[in-house]
Amino acid sequence: MEEAAEGTKLWCGAAAAMAFMGGQRGRRAAAAGLIAVAVAQLVSNAGCKQLAERPRPPKEWFPHNEVEDRPDSSSFPSGHTAAAVAFTAAVATAWPPAGVLCAVPAAMVAVERVQSGAHYPSDVAAGAAIGLASAWLTRRAPHLVLRSWL
Repeated sequence: MEEAAEGTKLWCGAAAAMAFMGGQRGRRAAAAGLIAVAVAQLVSNAGCKQLAERPRPPKEWFPHNEVEDRPDSSSFPSGHTAAAVAFTAAVATAWPPAGVLCAVPAAMVAVERVQSGAHYPSDVAAGAAIGLASAWLTRRAPHLVLRSWL
């Protein structure tokens, strides 16, 4: 699951499938999901990680070799989780059945980030909060902008 979520490949693939098979509703959901991912990545990776500088969990806590492949960036927050939750929440508001389908891999990404030793549970929780906020902002931003112009 980690490789599929790396570089948001999983979410781009899901968006392509939705846009191709879902008609106008699928295209709308795909666009909302990708915009929410971009916002989440910007906030988590370009913003919060630069400010937090939290080290990754100690390698000794994990009895497997996956900890050797961890990134050097700050542990806080989980950018993978932020992207997964942002995509899923944005898609769910535009096309609920597709959002339900996306929830399973999104949850798997979040669990895997802790299990692999890349993040503390609090990093994943913060990533999920960023993802939810990104999806909300993606949905509300056009209304907020229009309201401020009127």
